[in-house]
Amino acid sequence: MGAVSLRSGSRAAAPVLACTRLGRKTQARFAREVARLAVGSLHVELCLYPKPGLVSPVDNGSHDDMDAATFMRSLFSLRHYFKKICLAGLNDAPFSQLKQLGIAAEAAMLKATHGVNTHRGAIFSLGMLCATAGRARAQGTPMTPAALRAAMLIRWGEELAMHAAPAALPALSNGLRVAAQYSVSGAREEGALGLPSVFEIGVPAMLAARARGASMTMARIDTLFVLMAHISDSNVYHRAGPQGAHIVRTSAQRFIDLGGTAYPGWHDEALASHRLFVQQRLSPGGAADLLAASCLVLAIAALDAGQQ
Repeated sequence: MGAVSLRSGSRAAAPVLACTRLGRKTQARFAREVARLAVGSLHVELCLYPKPGLVSPVDNGSHDDMDAATFMRSLFSLRHYFKKICLAGLNDAPFSQLKQLGIAAEAAMLKATHGVNTHRGAIFSLGMLCATAGRARAQGTPMTPAALRAAMLIRWGEELAMHAAPAALPALSNGLRVAAQYSVSGAREEGALGLPSVFEIGVPAMLAARARGASMTMARIDTLFVLMAHISDSNVYHRAGPQGAHIVRTSAQRFIDLGGTAYPGWHDEALASHRLFVQQRLSPGGAADLLAASCLVLAIAALDAGQQ
């Protein structure tokens, strides 16, 4: 399933020809649309409320160093990145090129936010999804959730695995330090496995909520709580250690066990979790990034379906 096997022999010509047939204007139009969906996915996550411990237009959650305006500046700084990395995927770029685009995007984000890390995890996960959408488009393959995950792993799986290997991880970020200390996974480990928390937890949770009649907002709330209950969030471990992670998981599981947003008192329950998280200085930012990524997967799939 490695990238090498798909870049040898006659099969390598197919995506190149497909991409050529698209034409530069068509490629640019598609990349702009995918970038719009990526920024939109981050924006709907920002605007979601009640959202335990996280920044929203209502309040700053557990944060003193950022607010909704900080996130908006960050979003604005990333719009060109998402287009560029989608175009890179369209043109069969190696992972090294995607990585450089991500590094430049992180620098732009930090400049826009005056050094505040608002979207480091999202730059990686949503960036890979944009590149994968470009790859799938160039090959003329479907962009269903399962097909997107397969396309990501087939083209960049080996490189993603090497990117997550211990030897490749300079101990710089809070996420990397937490991962080493508590043996929890972060964005790199997620990427190496094809974003399992997105494709195996987030997307199914959102689809299930919608299938039972939940609104988009309620489905996103449910999905966020499901992610909080199931992942080991390096953001939470960094701020509050294993004890904080236990509070996040048990609070989220209580919300789910009550029925999520199908429970008549769900709003009060979500607000109670929010107040508890703020009191304990808990911020499940990793779950928020994965929620945005889940929204993007479904938005790309809907875009593809609309173009069939």
